[in-house]
Amino acid sequence: MRVFPWGFWLLCVASAPARGDSGSKARSCAEVRQLYGAKGFSLSGVPQAEISGEHLRICPQGYTCCTSEMEENFANKSRSEFEAMMKEAGRSVQATLTAQHRSFDSYFQDLLNKSEKALYDAFPSMYGELYTQNVKVFKDLYSELRRYYRSSNINLEEALNEFWTRLLERLFKLLNPQYHITDEYLDCMVKHAEQHRPFGEVPRDLKVKATRAFIAARSYAQGFLVGSDVVRKVSQVSLSHECTRAIMKLMYCPHCRGMSSVKPCNNYCLNVVKGCLANQADLSTEWKYLMDALIGVADRIDGPYNVDTVIGTIHMRIAEAISNLQENKDSITSKVFQGCGNPKISTKGSSSEDKKRRGKVTLEAKSSAQALEMLVLDAKGNLTALKTYWITLPSSLCSKKVMASSASDDKCWNGMTKGSYLPEVMGDGLANQINNPEVEVDITKPDMTIRQQIMQLKIMTNRLGNANIGNDVDFQDTSDDMSGSGSGDSCPDDVCGKRLSKSPSTRQPETHAIPKQSGHGVHGASSRSLPSASLLLLLLWVAAMAPQHLWR
Repeated sequence: MRVFPWGFWLLCVASAPARGDSGSKARSCAEVRQLYGAKGFSLSGVPQAEISGEHLRICPQGYTCCTSEMEENFANKSRSEFEAMMKEAGRSVQATLTAQHRSFDSYFQDLLNKSEKALYDAFPSMYGELYTQNVKVFKDLYSELRRYYRSSNINLEEALNEFWTRLLERLFKLLNPQYHITDEYLDCMVKHAEQHRPFGEVPRDLKVKATRAFIAARSYAQGFLVGSDVVRKVSQVSLSHECTRAIMKLMYCPHCRGMSSVKPCNNYCLNVVKGCLANQADLSTEWKYLMDALIGVADRIDGPYNVDTVIGTIHMRIAEAISNLQENKDSITSKVFQGCGNPKISTKGSSSEDKKRRGKVTLEAKSSAQALEMLVLDAKGNLTALKTYWITLPSSLCSKKVMASSASDDKCWNGMTKGSYLPEVMGDGLANQINNPEVEVDITKPDMTIRQQIMQLKIMTNRLGNANIGNDVDFQDTSDDMSGSGSGDSCPDDVCGKRLSKSPSTRQPETHAIPKQSGHGVHGASSRSLPSASLLLLLLWVAAMAPQHLWR
């Protein structure tokens, strides 16, 4: 027979009073029974007083008010409740980002609608048949602008070039009704006329300014949607088995131990939640970059790119261009005839009186610059507040949801009993959880859903970096696939302007994936292009796999 040392028996005797204040009398389980019933479970089989806890698999195996079935039910309940906490926190961020998108989208769409309406209201009296016979040309322009803003895969520069070409062809025929002008002659006319800038500097100037404004506005609006979509998908990531055990031990084991009124130690809670949200914390760096990128583009929208003025005065710039053509009609016609020959005289004949300008009508643009300024200020405030969301999430959940004790409390639930919590708090992110005392975390196996969302953040940030310098990046209308990316840093307006004003456009826009937009339809690292998404995905895979080889 094995003889145990006296020290062991003394330890057993010393620990015996842990059953409760009543010493040998078993403590009542009334509080646990009340909690268990409130959670929707049957009280059948629930102890009236404490029982021995050798059957427990998660909670400490001292005297307990929980059976094996209760422990399992509490574990499942703690899992669903913690996941609900995560989703609730995520919904708050989603609501903020969605509200910012909705506000800007409404403002921008309204700006474009007012410009179009002003054109339809004023042009009939200004230009007569020059307008009424070409209404579709103007409607198509605004339609293309909206399609681009809503992320259709179109080239904005080419759309603007096409508008001016079509308008020139129509107006040249209407301004020269005495001639029979064929389609072949119009092709020749366009080539010769463009050399002499029939619309003045308006097409080039508008293309540079409108392209910058639309690129910035589209990227800005989509940035909010991407951020919201990332939060939604990450909030749906399920807890691991190890995390479920740790959350159960944190939230319900004190009840099983008869300590319902004892709050979890703050540092204990932080280690549990940081271990459970290790992968989520790795979003923080790219998330912050996205917030900074949105703030950078917001400054452009309300600053150098002057969205309010550029978009709100499109109709005025078109009117200016038409006036330039009318004033230079004879000169342009003469030069076209020299290059293309004289067209045949039309047998029909036509009076051009109604096609001439019917008198000056002053076009005015109603500025909404103050509204834009307020939108940008509000957005920047919210974006700044959201920068640290992922790394402050554990402390936020512990203080507001788990209701942990204060950091200085030495009479809190430490995972075993009421007392102080001695282990140090772990850092943020997956790599820092290697020695987490509360949650067993395999740092060699990052969550791939979250890694995909990190990639989405990188892609969107790169796109905003391009928008910040006026570079176009087209989107595919999809929420899951990812393709290329690019970026650049700020450059002088005159340099960017020259880059954008080449006509016709020879640069193919890069392609990114975005979440589908509902309803209506930054600063980069350098001026060179950043890696494509394919390369970034390869690097991400290597980074994810490398730790596995190191640990083998």
